[in-house]
Amino acid sequence: MVRASLKNNDQPPAVFLIGFMGAGKSTVGQYLARHKGWRFTDLDRLIEEHEGRTIAAIFQKSGEAVFRKLETEHLQRLLGQPRSSLPHIVALGGGAYAHEENARMIRAAGGVVIFLDAPMEELLRRCRAEPNAHVRPNLQNEKIFRRLYEERMAHYARANVRIETTGRQVEEVAREVEQWLRKANILWEES
Repeated sequence: MVRASLKNNDQPPAVFLIGFMGAGKSTVGQYLARHKGWRFTDLDRLIEEHEGRTIAAIFQKSGEAVFRKLETEHLQRLLGQPRSSLPHIVALGGGAYAHEENARMIRAAGGVVIFLDAPMEELLRRCRAEPNAHVRPNLQNEKIFRRLYEERMAHYARANVRIETTGRQVEEVAREVEQWLRKANILWEES
């Protein structure tokens, strides 16, 4: 894993949760926002709100290339926003960090990247159990799911830290994220 490098400024960089679909990025990010008072952005939800349609509809009607372009544009806007005195957790879609342009922008902005991980079989089980499983574009074909998982692992491995989520409650994972951020001297003291 890459080591976190912080510049000397008053606010730490945004913290990006990455990992394959079903890893818990949105759930952990929402939990931290709700229980710690941190800012939270789910990049996929941001795109859906701006576009007025679901990710599945974007994939279906416009194709993956258009979605990836939107993803990069929204990430760039997000990175360009002024920093706040509150920690900002950003959940990325499963493929966002696997696109080099996005990873490069995050690194250039000093973003901290946390890889939430679980074995492929566990991720497949979680995704299939979700109420919206039928609309996930890359879940409809198990071969594609498995291929994407394998392809993206090398990209995820470049994160600052890897946190295992298998068999763990959201609260446990969120606590480990927070503890790692404090230990790495990325979070500032709460008032």
